Amino acid sequence: MRRVVTALGALAAAWMLSLALPGPAHSASGDLVLNGRIFANPSGCYRELNAPLSVQNRTGTVAYVFASRDCTGPAQTVPARQSASSAGGHSVRIS
Repeated sequence: MRRVVTALGALAAAWMLSLALPGPAHSASGDLVLNGRIFANPSGCYRELNAPLSVQNRTGTVAYVFASRDCTGPAQTVPARQSASSAGGHSVRIS
């Protein structure tokens, strides 16, 4: 009986640990090209970019171009598999 209780305790501890560990980070599949620089499987905010900004979104998700340097405020969208340029773009977010 003691072995069963020990085994159940170990299983419960492993299950609790699996809940505490973060899952894999999600990124867009494909490439994001910003001013000629290629980012494979991009994710998050790309900051402090130089304007004018050329964006080639070679992923399956929308990219957002911001005039701010930290991906905040109003955004221009660049749909999946499309390109755009922004005279005042300084940051891009993609998930």
